[in-house]
Amino acid sequence: MNKFMVNLRYFLTPALIVASLIGIVIGGPWVWLGVAMFVASIILDWVTSVLPTHARPAGTDKNGELNGIPWLLNTMMYMQFPVFVALQLSLVWRVYEYTTGVPIGSTEILGAMEIAGISLPALSIQTGITGIELIGAAISCALYMGLGIMFGHELSHTKGWTFVLSRWMMGLSGIAHFCYAHVYNHHLELAHEDDPATCPRGRDIYRHYLLSHFGQSRFLYVMEQQRLKRLGKMFFSPANRWIRGYFISLPTVFLFWFAGGWEGLGIMAITWVISGFELEVLNFLEHYGLIREKGQPIEYRHSWDVGESPFTQFGFIEIGRQGDHHDRGETHFWELEEVGSPDTGLGYYAMFSLLLVPPMWESFIKPHLAKWDAEMASEGERRIAQRMNAKAGWHDMDELSAHVSRA
Repeated sequence: MNKFMVNLRYFLTPALIVASLIGIVIGGPWVWLGVAMFVASIILDWVTSVLPTHARPAGTDKNGELNGIPWLLNTMMYMQFPVFVALQLSLVWRVYEYTTGVPIGSTEILGAMEIAGISLPALSIQTGITGIELIGAAISCALYMGLGIMFGHELSHTKGWTFVLSRWMMGLSGIAHFCYAHVYNHHLELAHEDDPATCPRGRDIYRHYLLSHFGQSRFLYVMEQQRLKRLGKMFFSPANRWIRGYFISLPTVFLFWFAGGWEGLGIMAITWVISGFELEVLNFLEHYGLIREKGQPIEYRHSWDVGESPFTQFGFIEIGRQGDHHDRGETHFWELEEVGSPDTGLGYYAMFSLLLVPPMWESFIKPHLAKWDAEMASEGERRIAQRMNAKAGWHDMDELSAHVSRA
């Protein structure tokens, strides 16, 4: 039973995704449920980050056997794709109601019943939707499509049909290029300027979102250009994986256009922008400001770990074990361990609330980077750090690093 509970904790985000879907289907004020749950997650992450709480990853039991139940956790990840499709279809339905002027009303889908002596009221859904409710539905859908990207990330490290499934998951948000860019660029070049997903010091999340998104797309564009040239094939051909990735997104585009024309595409744009933004938030947080010299090995110190927030560990299926993940890229998330990577002490949700306000984020992260410069960076990395600090206008970093050394 204990082993099952260890695995059950990784169903936290899938449960929230389904809850957001149910909120959109029920309609009315319930369409904001996804937004409310996301805000509550930020608050809970701050609490679990600040309190002296700690939880090890699933790992192994005292007998050395894996605690993870592979068939259960893999099935959970595979099932996210049909759930994401249902989430988008629920939003498409609401777009269609809004643009066709369906009047506000209610439809009972389950009558009152009694189960085990407990009387349950009838369940009804609101037909029709107001403009403000449609915005709420779009944001709720987008937030949990974005969080669901972590499952697509996990599957991008596999081969065969599960990698294709990862591409389709990402394609729902218009970012199928991520799968190739992540594996063949980020995992080889992280913490170096050749990796668009690594955010350098002084860059805020809003600029990084655009540069990383288009930088990763450009990487796959160039990779396919070179690959197809070697194979003697035309760039504009079915063999082009960069083009195929965007074709994967066409069903989503057609559905929103069919449901609401330009208004429908506007709602789709909200979901794509927010979900893509969340992906880049993770890229931002995982390696922000860390430095690696070209050609030098990728080490544990080149990734930020999140080990002090159980809410982040469970909700993000151990994606915060970045040091081990980059050392063992194809290792299942439930097998990842703590490896001594630097840790800011806050969870992803909590740090998300900080990075939305760049001055707050810089105030928070600079002492951690100063500590990294003083205690973990190589001599070559320190020289690069000094140039990057000067470029970012961080003239107090030498003083902060000296303070860390004295402490």
